[in-house]
Amino acid sequence: MQEPWPSFGNRVFAEFAAKGQSYDMVVGDSQWLGQGATQGHYVEMTDIFDSELNGKALAPATVAAYAEYPKGDAKYWAYPLEGDACGWAYRKDLFENPTEMANFKAKYGTDLAVPKTWEELRNIAEFFTRPDSNLYGLSIYTQKEGDAITMGFQNVMFSWGADWGDPTSYKTEGVLNTSNNAEALDFYRSLYQFVPPGSSNDFWQEGVNKYTSGQVAMSMNYFAFFPGLANSATNPFADQTGFFSNPAGPDGASYAALGGQGISIIKYATPERQQASLDFIKWLASDATQQKWAELGGYTCNQNILNSEAFLDNTPYNRAFSESMQKVKDFWAVPVYGELLTVAQADLHKFIINGEGTAQSTLDSISKQHDDIFKKADLLKS
Repeated sequence: MQEPWPSFGNRVFAEFAAKGQSYDMVVGDSQWLGQGATQGHYVEMTDIFDSELNGKALAPATVAAYAEYPKGDAKYWAYPLEGDACGWAYRKDLFENPTEMANFKAKYGTDLAVPKTWEELRNIAEFFTRPDSNLYGLSIYTQKEGDAITMGFQNVMFSWGADWGDPTSYKTEGVLNTSNNAEALDFYRSLYQFVPPGSSNDFWQEGVNKYTSGQVAMSMNYFAFFPGLANSATNPFADQTGFFSNPAGPDGASYAALGGQGISIIKYATPERQQASLDFIKWLASDATQQKWAELGGYTCNQNILNSEAFLDNTPYNRAFSESMQKVKDFWAVPVYGELLTVAQADLHKFIINGEGTAQSTLDSISKQHDDIFKKADLLKS
């Protein structure tokens, strides 16, 4: 029986706290890096990362996201194993319907096509929202539990040039609660009016369900869940489904919220088991193994493979995946990330779903609480 992801983290770190030897390696969330590194749970891989673990072959954004802590210090605690990011599935039959194309052009003055900007995506979502036909523009992440609504908003937030805080000082005041981030949050909330009824607590499964049932023209989701949408056995619209990476914000920036995991060696394993784990990761990291894994459908982070025509043509979503993995950004990976995430989830849900407060007041609230958490953890620098 599989352990649910949120409780898996609790289970793993309880084992770490006890210095138990249940695990030789762990496929851990990117946000675990700070806790795993600073609390002494992970074996450092810095000295061998580029040489023995083929680190120079990896997409730089994935190294920063899955392996490095602190960010910018070139210290590595994991090998980027399972690349993932948020992207989009869309109904090509709707987008390419001549009548729909003509009507869209008449209303918005632009062609109905894969959106290049978030504003274009919003227009498409508005255009296809037709409650009388049980058709809606899109599905987005709104779930309060875990990290869903935070991950969904990040796609917009980063593309508006905003961030969670300063990665060096950990200060969030004046970084998180800026006017452009408030504009991004207002924009994400505006997308919520184009979702199907009953979408106030959606994550990946709900997005899949609403797409495969024909309720939405576009669906935000992690690439990890797109194989099912490309399969006619699980998606009646599989032959009519296309995929695209996140569009650009107002100033041309485009980012994707990070998913996926790195694989780390656990410090409490015996030296023999640590060596066996390292030997496994060396084999896994080789170009040949990564190539084979990619051919079988694995989400490699190897840059050369990601950019190869063989990979790009292997599935209907690989081109969008490859593009997304060049522009991933993540939530905080610090030891107190869980406290920070709890605050973000609660306050974002209150505003985006319930309309409580304003975008600015929401960000002011998150910023104050995040600064307090960093201060209490003795991380906040003046």
